[in-house]
Amino acid sequence: MALPPDTNSASTGSDKNDKAAAQKAAQQDVFVREVDDALRQDQMESFLKGKGLALAVLIVLVLAGFGGWLYWNHHQKTLREEHAEAYIQALDSVQSGNLDDAKAKLQALSGEDAKGNAVPARLMLAAIAQEQDDVAGAARIYEGVAADEAAPKPLRDLATVRLVAARFDEMKPQDVVDRLKPLAAPGNAWFGVAAEMVGMAYLKMDKPGQAGPLFAEIAKDKNASEGQRSRARQLAAVLGVDAVPDVVDARGEAIEDAETTSESEAAPKGAKAQAADSGDTAAE
Repeated sequence: MALPPDTNSASTGSDKNDKAAAQKAAQQDVFVREVDDALRQDQMESFLKGKGLALAVLIVLVLAGFGGWLYWNHHQKTLREEHAEAYIQALDSVQSGNLDDAKAKLQALSGEDAKGNAVPARLMLAAIAQEQDDVAGAARIYEGVAADEAAPKPLRDLATVRLVAARFDEMKPQDVVDRLKPLAAPGNAWFGVAAEMVGMAYLKMDKPGQAGPLFAEIAKDKNASEGQRSRARQLAAVLGVDAVPDVVDARGEAIEDAETTSESEAAPKGAKAQAADSGDTAAE
């Protein structure tokens, strides 16, 4: 009679084989990792031996550049604060009438290193030169600012207007027109001042037909000063150009002049009075 197979013995043998296989696989995995780590370490040592110096130099340069940028940024901020403070002090000196002290402060700010304060400082120096009757010196400064492509355009336009105003009597009328005509257009920030000088240049050139309409435009420009509008209105009237702006109501319809309206209202009242007197006379 045959005996049944011993399942417990078979199971025990299978478990031993699995454990042995797992242990062998773990040993192989550890070995592979050790070899891989050794290879990486060897590669790193080879890299450091070959390029380590270059890498160290690169790191030092990057750190030095970053530190330099931080210092430069701080230095520029400090300079801007110092320049702004010096410019304010110069303005205080101008207001107090101490022009020589203001000039000393502004000359220190007129160089390129003053950045944003350089052009305003130069314009202020030109204004001080004019105040001290140094028209030629003021004109040189204005000319330099007007030709400076790096200067903001509004300040260049201001320098151009002041330059022509300072040299208007010695300039040829056509030169005045050529320099200021781009600015003598309605809507331009310098229209009132520039157009007035262009109009006077046209009169010197015996061109009243071009001067009159220009003065009329100034008279109607709400952004022009009251003095400019008054002068322009008078000159336009002399040249035969109507410079009185139309008065309109909310619907845009013309409103009659107050004097005309009062006269027209007074006329019917006078007519009614005369008719009443006539009626009374007839009744008598």
